[in-house]
Amino acid sequence: MTLPILALMLVIVLPLAFYAGTLVFRLRAQSQKNKQRTTERIDKIVESITTIASAMNQQQCNMSEGCIRLYHLLEALPLVERPDYSRIYAGVYSLYNDVKELASHEARAGLSPQERYAQDTFREEREAILETAILRDVSQLRRFSI
Repeated sequence: MTLPILALMLVIVLPLAFYAGTLVFRLRAQSQKNKQRTTERIDKIVESITTIASAMNQQQCNMSEGCIRLYHLLEALPLVERPDYSRIYAGVYSLYNDVKELASHEARAGLSPQERYAQDTFREEREAILETAILRDVSQLRRFSI
């Protein structure tokens, strides 16, 4: 009687053990793939940050547009422990916060000339006030790494 029970247990346990091992293997492979994707995404974001910062430093990119792009890239970094970028890059974050509500694209096209002029004047004033801080931030961001 012990032998049939032992045989039955083996028939049940061995396939379950094999299935569990297969699941663990798949989970480990999926975890490595996710880690690799995250690393690739971080590398791509870092490359974009340094490219935009270089373009801004060489005055090939408008300050407001560059700050908006840099803000979104820094916020998109998938980091577990995120530094306080708003403190580290205060100039970039300040200009972003000043211009984020201004009309763009189709909404800008729908503005009256006076409204567009008022927004442009406001944006240019904020850029002039924050220029030194932004250029300091951009200088650091040209060498940005994780």
